[in-house]
Amino acid sequence: MTSQSQPQSSPPLAKKVEHVMEMFGDVRVDNYYWLRDDSRSNPEVISYLQQENAYTDAMMSGTKQFEIELFTEIRGRVKEDDISAPKRKGPYYYYERTLEGKEYVQHCRCLIPNSDVPPSVNDTMPMGPDAPPEHIILDENVKAQEHEYYSIGAFKMSPNHKLVAYAEDVKGDEIYTVYVIDAETRALVGKPLKRVTSYLEWAGNDALVYITMDEILRPDKVWLHKLDSEQSSDSCLYHEKDDMFSLDLLASESEKFLFIASESKTTRFVSYLDASKPEDGLKVLTPRINGIDTAASHRGNQFFFTRRSDKFFNSELVACPVDNTSATTVLIPHRESVKIQGIELFRDHLVLDERENGLPKLTIYRLPAVEAPLTSLKGGQAVEFIDTVYSVEPSESQFSSSILRFSYSSLRTPHSVYDYDMNTGVSVLKKIENVLGGFNSSNYVTERKWATASDGTQIPMSIVYRKDLVKLDGSDPLLLYGYGSYEICIDPSFKLSRLSLLDRGFIFAIAHVRGGGEMGRQWYENGKLLKKTNTFTDFIASAEFLIENKYCTKEKLVINGRSAGGLLLGAVLNMRPDLFKAAVLQVPFVDVVTTMLDPTLPLTTSEWEVFSLSFKVLSFLVA
Repeated sequence: MTSQSQPQSSPPLAKKVEHVMEMFGDVRVDNYYWLRDDSRSNPEVISYLQQENAYTDAMMSGTKQFEIELFTEIRGRVKEDDISAPKRKGPYYYYERTLEGKEYVQHCRCLIPNSDVPPSVNDTMPMGPDAPPEHIILDENVKAQEHEYYSIGAFKMSPNHKLVAYAEDVKGDEIYTVYVIDAETRALVGKPLKRVTSYLEWAGNDALVYITMDEILRPDKVWLHKLDSEQSSDSCLYHEKDDMFSLDLLASESEKFLFIASESKTTRFVSYLDASKPEDGLKVLTPRINGIDTAASHRGNQFFFTRRSDKFFNSELVACPVDNTSATTVLIPHRESVKIQGIELFRDHLVLDERENGLPKLTIYRLPAVEAPLTSLKGGQAVEFIDTVYSVEPSESQFSSSILRFSYSSLRTPHSVYDYDMNTGVSVLKKIENVLGGFNSSNYVTERKWATASDGTQIPMSIVYRKDLVKLDGSDPLLLYGYGSYEICIDPSFKLSRLSLLDRGFIFAIAHVRGGGEMGRQWYENGKLLKKTNTFTDFIASAEFLIENKYCTKEKLVINGRSAGGLLLGAVLNMRPDLFKAAVLQVPFVDVVTTMLDPTLPLTTSEWEVFSLSFKVLSFLVA
């Protein structure tokens, strides 16, 4: 039966057209390959999609009024007229402003009174008629009026605070145009840079470094652009020809160096560029060695970098002199139970962004004087947080200060910005997301539970519910979310729209299954390639734990996954269709074999190291 013959009351069925593919002596038949339409113009494909949409509209017709009410309810919690936590940089406070009824932000700044006074966690930006005037550097609402789609991927102030470079996408394809404007007059400076990525940094006040992509949208070339020159005359600093590697670009906190990294899923090596002498070109900091992953920063006469290998899978922290990068010293050795995710450097402090027991943590170390020798780091002080399970990450801070800024959130705590005095341990809340409509975080309970996987491994789960509505007797509905790929950590954070579920008596849970990075690098390694089935069985074990402990029943359990999380759901629905009442798969990655064997598609070649040995496992599970 073809899709064209289906009545509206029944779901449309895509017709079967045999398509034979052969590779490495293996023959596969994909009866639905005809649905691939790169031109987006095949009338049969368009007709089938229209039938799918019509069927969805018909099935959901009874909920239209509720959808409108729900949207109004969610939007009613949003404070539209607001500003972000101001960042102190040089002589200015920088911040973003949102306006009621407007879709986009204004990028603003104002002068700091007495900017020569050292920063304090108690600093506040003056407001009111006597405050320094606000200056709008760029209003995205004005720019967006000219386009159906509008997004800014980078907004970079020059070191002397006179110019701004921003990357603009007006199609939604993440191919950007970079403009440089005068921060005061907003006048355009030079000609725009076209068809670039959002990887963009200043090299001094007169030059930019940026990255472009190849035909499969892989960041592959890094360029140096002088503001008074044409893009056609820009010099290529590096070209990564291996299509399993992509380029990355970061500025050091000291603003002295730019770091250009080339990375695959298992290997990352770093070169550096002196921002004051970009014409000298790149120099190697960490060599290209298969299986070694490094990320760099700078302070004084030393480079600092994290280094991961098969042996030191959770990374170690290393330092070396700027003028002798081969003379390395291990400052923090590898630890099997603690993963180093990154570092934040200051003139007098170092902040380790770590993970332990499935949760992120920030640990502060005081550094000796810049000219003093540094052989190890000891006596780190961990920042304390208020929730059982949470999400935290360091934000952009001033290198010369003793103040760490970090972003914090939990399943019941709205997104918050704190300034932390690394000398005194005092933490001051600078901004918390405004949630309108009478929200009170004390009405909600967050928990950390552990399910036992089929091989005995303990799987962490993060749970939240409203304590005055949930009975915990098996009668409550529950939404279980999972991802479990790419070493990505699904840390428990606040989501404003989720309140509409919680306030109706739903329990929300995240299963931190293997394949993610929540429990360290090995957690990821044990959930990919021939061990990918652990991702699926971990999720099933988590669901069974929730049922056994009366958080819900099979009849009240809904599961949700997006992209690679959709792959997870596709597998568990085939393995245990009896276990779940409903499933929501968002842009699910379920055509794994055909997709990953096509090198012409974006994001495929770089992921061969992740999926190459998993094809037969996944094909078996979803057959």
